Amino acid sequence: QVQLVESGGRLVQAGDSLTLSCKASGRALGNYHMAWFRQAPGQEREFVGQISASSLLTHYAESVKGRFTISRDNAKNTVSLQMDSLKPEDTAVYYCAANPGTYRIQARASDFRSWGQGTQVTVSS
Repeated sequence: QVQLVESGGRLVQAGDSLTLSCKASGRALGNYHMAWFRQAPGQEREFVGQISASSLLTHYAESVKGRFTISRDNAKNTVSLQMDSLKPEDTAVYYCAANPGTYRIQARASDFRSWGQGTQVTVSS
């Protein structure tokens, strides 16, 4: 299965921008739909955004729409999450995930069968 490693998480202040990266190995990234999820302390894992294997489709959670942008470079086996206008509510561990099957507009975590270890994003008020 594809291996995923996230990087780029930092301590930032409200209003700042930050870009997270996900590097894949073991398989060609172009074979997978990709998504970002996040999990805050004491909270369930939450969908953030996803992008189809060919980059034809993207969808975002309402809480981040207009502020976050997901992109990919299949030739480099990377996926990025650009986060703008960060809020304290964005504080969470962010996970990159790979879906080898069907792209669903309403993403289901169970469809994503490979996960990275997560990277911490902390937004101070």
